[in-house]
Amino acid sequence: MPYELNVVEARVLGCLIEKQITTPDVYPLTLNSLTLACNQKSNRDPVMELNEQAVVRSLDSLRDKTLALMTNPAGGRMMRYGHQADRTLELKTPALALLCELLVRGPQTAGELRNRAARMIPFESIAAVEEVLEALKSRQPEPLVVLLPRQPGRKEPRYSHLLSGEPKFDELPAAGPAPEKSRIIVQAENERIDKLELELAAVKKDLTDLQVQFVEIRKLIE
Repeated sequence: MPYELNVVEARVLGCLIEKQITTPDVYPLTLNSLTLACNQKSNRDPVMELNEQAVVRSLDSLRDKTLALMTNPAGGRMMRYGHQADRTLELKTPALALLCELLVRGPQTAGELRNRAARMIPFESIAAVEEVLEALKSRQPEPLVVLLPRQPGRKEPRYSHLLSGEPKFDELPAAGPAPEKSRIIVQAENERIDKLELELAAVKKDLTDLQVQFVEIRKLIE
């Protein structure tokens, strides 16, 4: 696999894919919005506390690997960032959504992937998820996903992405208890708040741009 992403690059790429699908109105993302997305406490494993410098370094590396891009929309005052994983890796939305979940949350079962990817794209069944995963697993010349051996204490094996190379089994998180219903509710609320924060940031930017344009027009009139 020619990419060999480190953990921060994987998080950045996963967040770019996620926000393109879930919040297209504010995508591509500003550096601040992307950093907030990387540091979300919901839908992330592990939770990180990255600064903007670390995100910039990862973006530069991803751009060199043709997985990310930098753009300056007409009239924009800040650079924005997006991904090119769909073109570089030749992936459609269902595969992108599953790869995104593996990038931001690590190894998961097909059932977990179906539930968690539903916020991006609905899958009719676990079998539908497994069909996409199988295509990613058997992809030529390089697979993008691997099925891990079943770990003690788990009923089902998990899948892992291969954009960071072959996973080391001693680094895989141990099996833990299922989250409580209350935690699931809180996580859903956190996701809603994260989305609102991104939308608010976009509104503030639009307002600032309008204020700048108003000042320039006023100067011309005077």
